[in-house]
Amino acid sequence: MRTQVAIVGAGPAGLLLGQLLHRHGIDNVIVERRSADYVLGRIRAGVLEQGMVDLLHEAGVGARVDAEGIPHDGFEMALGERRVRIDLAALTGGKRVTVYGQTEVTRDLMAARRDAGLTTLYEAEEVSLHGIESESPYLECRYNGESMRLDCDYIAGCDGFHGVSRQSIPSTTLATFERDYPFGWLGLLADTPPVHHELIYSRHERGFALCSMRSAERSRYYLQVPAGERVEAWSDDRFWDELSRRIPREVAAQLVTGPSLEKSIAPLHSFVAEPMQHGRLFLAGDAAHIVPPTGAKGLNLAAGDVGVLHRLFAAIYHQGRTDLIPRYSPTCLRRVWKAERFSWWMTRHLHDFGQTLDFDERVRQAEFDYSLGSQAGLTTIAENYVGLPYEVLE
Repeated sequence: MRTQVAIVGAGPAGLLLGQLLHRHGIDNVIVERRSADYVLGRIRAGVLEQGMVDLLHEAGVGARVDAEGIPHDGFEMALGERRVRIDLAALTGGKRVTVYGQTEVTRDLMAARRDAGLTTLYEAEEVSLHGIESESPYLECRYNGESMRLDCDYIAGCDGFHGVSRQSIPSTTLATFERDYPFGWLGLLADTPPVHHELIYSRHERGFALCSMRSAERSRYYLQVPAGERVEAWSDDRFWDELSRRIPREVAAQLVTGPSLEKSIAPLHSFVAEPMQHGRLFLAGDAAHIVPPTGAKGLNLAAGDVGVLHRLFAAIYHQGRTDLIPRYSPTCLRRVWKAERFSWWMTRHLHDFGQTLDFDERVRQAEFDYSLGSQAGLTTIAENYVGLPYEVLE
């Protein structure tokens, strides 16, 4: 087989890139090691920045997010019984976020790719990348039990943190920066009405909690738990009881409980790989960077990479602008590091790190209290939450 751009990974980043390239008239094939059902079944983020919503429209898949997504003009932070609303619209000149699950984004993109008759090779095994430093890169894999080769002009690595793409860049070229956190998020999905019409981030002495939603009838809640905790240790009753303890009493009084549809624990990790491009290989999304979910940036950062990358490929194929290739990585990384900083800041201030009340802890508390009591501080939080402007190649 031959294509212009080979995309490794059929998550939302790879699917969105493939759809945007298709609309530019650029041929692409996606290679995915998992099944379509597995990809669609992953429960992930649900808060979309306006920049990502705009990209979905550019890709021709914005109808359902407009019809079913829930626009949010603000969110709350709770410190014990104190509640502070971050008025996103007022603080950012009318910007907002949209609650729309990653599963639904993936579903929309899969349907668009299927309707366009584009090729996606699901359950491809033993995927390997070759010739990325040459002008003739290619992929090899086993598909339907047979060996196959996919020749291409460029490769887009959208295959996540554990994928083969980043591992194909020589270790002498790649620099990585990372931080692990001593806790994870225990998430529960339930067909119950959300406890509040906006998200509530709660800092509590027992640990962090988040009240979120996927729709007007489906809720998503999270609890901070120690690293290494087992999901089997958490019955539904235990989860609901602990959540009630960590959110303000007036909020807990409105909580509707019910059987869980899904429970899982996600570790928190910060990670950046530099550069995000080597030869004819370009990394996008989790293949290049991971953020804690506290700032709702993971999926949106992937969309930011795709926004830069699809325009780069359009400039290459339609204008011959190969001179722009070296600018991809620094352009993306400027936005990535700003999002890493915000996600780290939110994580640091909202979670219990088990610290004693020493000087650093007192300063941390003072900084957070200042931010929530200052117009400038609230504006900084709001600007970062709705998403900084998407970078453009220059």
